[in-house]
Amino acid sequence: MASDWDKVLAGGALNSQSEEIANDRIRGQALLAQLNATPAGDHEARQRLCAELFGHCPDSCWISSPFICEFGRNIHIGEKTFFNFNITILDVGEVHIGSHVLLAPNVQIYTATHSMDYLERRNWTAYNKPVRIGDDCWIGGGAIICPGVTIGPRAIIGAGAVVTRDIPADSLAVGNPARVIRT
Repeated sequence: MASDWDKVLAGGALNSQSEEIANDRIRGQALLAQLNATPAGDHEARQRLCAELFGHCPDSCWISSPFICEFGRNIHIGEKTFFNFNITILDVGEVHIGSHVLLAPNVQIYTATHSMDYLERRNWTAYNKPVRIGDDCWIGGGAIICPGVTIGPRAIIGAGAVVTRDIPADSLAVGNPARVIRT
């Protein structure tokens, strides 16, 4: 029998009444509070908390505080990736961030989306569209990565960009909405 998470990650609606999902949110928020309260110099404790919070987070990564996410369990990070201050990730769906990725301050990554039908939104029904960021990317300060976006390896997203569609590998994308201006 499929779990509630299996249904959500397969594209179904997030069941906010699900005990499994509610418990994962509570667990994730408790670990997040501990991580954000742990001094930057306590590398061992921070790495232990990251390993517990995230779906995957190697010891070679650095997650600066404050950091914000909803569950943590759906975030998968590659080797030697750096999160600067105030990163926000809404991980209703999976977020895969490659190795050697740099996220500047205030980057926001969203997988949660809602129906265009206002009656459905009244129930706070949420769906997910996964986000993928390839190896060696640099995401500039204040950039917003929208649900369902894939950013190819070695791409650079300019500060303040709003990425609403896929960005190919080896590209520089800027603006709102973000568009490729150079490869």
